[in-house]
Amino acid sequence: MTTRIIAACDGASKGNPGPAAWAWVIAGADGTVARWEAGPLGTATNNVAELTALLRLLEATDPAAPLEVRMDSQYAMKAVTTWLPGWRRKGWKTASGSPVANRDLVVRIDELLGGRDVEFVHVAAHQVGGDPFNAAADQAASDTARTQQAIGSSLGSALPEPQAPTGPARPAGRGGKQGAKRGTGARSGGSIAAKFPGRCRCGAPYAKGETIKKNPDGWGHPACAIAATT
Repeated sequence: MTTRIIAACDGASKGNPGPAAWAWVIAGADGTVARWEAGPLGTATNNVAELTALLRLLEATDPAAPLEVRMDSQYAMKAVTTWLPGWRRKGWKTASGSPVANRDLVVRIDELLGGRDVEFVHVAAHQVGGDPFNAAADQAASDTARTQQAIGSSLGSALPEPQAPTGPARPAGRGGKQGAKRGTGARSGGSIAAKFPGRCRCGAPYAKGETIKKNPDGWGHPACAIAATT
């Protein structure tokens, strides 16, 4: 029986859109990070960064080995576990008939998932006692978004230390296996103080230091995040 690979991936965009990057980490048998990689994207949205992180992870892992992917992005999680089959049936159109956003990334991810045993696990971001692999991927993506320099274990880089989270401890939510058993288990994480100015999903900006909350499209006003889940 092949041992399931445990991995996490994350993306970051400083401004959404703004300087962006992706990152993935793979856990070793001893519970530490065995391999990892992060790469710059130039100017991109948070959604593009999140999807690219998943794509790069799938490309970097053996398709014959069972894989568990831990991620905090509700958008990327729902894209591959809930929305993707319907988009494919509709010729890569949404329920309203509009083209699927980031179609090139979604189509490539769909191809890479074909025939693979992949389980998606949603984890809350920036939580005390949260998932250490997601935290490592988050920090690597965040650092690379700022520097726009590729880093990784294959390049001899040191893995950036995750910053101290600000939210309360929260257990992870479970997703479903790729294929017929795809599910989400997605939910919003806690609120944090914005480290950089950005723009909410509602279109209005938020300032550095302002309280923001994770929503399906990235980070923004807490009220908008609540509205997105109702």
